[in-house]
Amino acid sequence: MNIERKDTTLHVSNIHELTAGTAPEVKSQLRLNFADGLIHIDCNCSNLDFVDSSGLGALISMQKLANERGGRLRLFSLKPSVVQVLELTRLHRVFEIVP
Repeated sequence: MNIERKDTTLHVSNIHELTAGTAPEVKSQLRLNFADGLIHIDCNCSNLDFVDSSGLGALISMQKLANERGGRLRLFSLKPSVVQVLELTRLHRVFEIVP
């Protein structure tokens, strides 16, 4: 996972799966890196191949972190399989998805 800070946005990329095995570490790293002055989280999901229920929880945690500061979570470049999971769980209505 890569994490970069730019202006008021935390950019997250290179996540290959969000599962019960990886979600706790992802959430931990985001909390550590979401420092003062950051408001938004942009997550490039072009490498994300698989999401389970724990991974969905990690995405919800990302959104809560941003929302607490008046910001937003944006998900970029989702693969069709991940979009399908978000649609089945109706979370595509909750997250801002950018093609």
